[in-house]
Amino acid sequence: MSMTTQDFWQTEPHHHEEGASTNIGFWVYLMSDCLMFAVLFATFGVLHGNYAAGPGPKDLFDLELVAVNTAMLLLSSITYGFAMLAMAQDNRAGTLRWLGITLVFGLCFLGIELYEFRHMIHEGAGPQRSAFLSAFFTLVGTHGLHVTFGSIWLVTLMVQVSKHGLIAANRRRLMCLSLFWHFLDVIWIGVFTLVYLLGMI
Repeated sequence: MSMTTQDFWQTEPHHHEEGASTNIGFWVYLMSDCLMFAVLFATFGVLHGNYAAGPGPKDLFDLELVAVNTAMLLLSSITYGFAMLAMAQDNRAGTLRWLGITLVFGLCFLGIELYEFRHMIHEGAGPQRSAFLSAFFTLVGTHGLHVTFGSIWLVTLMVQVSKHGLIAANRRRLMCLSLFWHFLDVIWIGVFTLVYLLGMI
């Protein structure tokens, strides 16, 4: 039996699951961020040996300090995982507690990174000194800006969860931030390996 024109227009539209478009949009954003960091890694790979008679990685990097900084970010990823487990158990207090610990680790990471930048610039190894340093500050600084943005987002969600509880919208936002935070961990492992470890070899 054929459908008439009137029946066609009266057919109910297909309803998408609530939040599906948000999740898809966020995955698209993460993919675009992957492309951006891929370009930055490639740029660093090309310019990492251009010191312009200036200091190189062995002169500038403190691997012990960088290792501590790496531990801060990796621990923050673990504590965020505990926050998600608390959320799954409808434990608002536990979720907020683990989010707060995650924020502390994230801020420690940023503090150490800013200290490293300040020390390098004070030693005359600023981004304008050589192509290597320009690429270094751009790559590591861009990652640091992402961590800063993630920390601000984290504080915002802590306020939202504190005020409104673990409603569906907040759960969705926490899940998106979880993807973003773990993504930054993966990027940092690449930075630590390519920039610091290989640079010291």
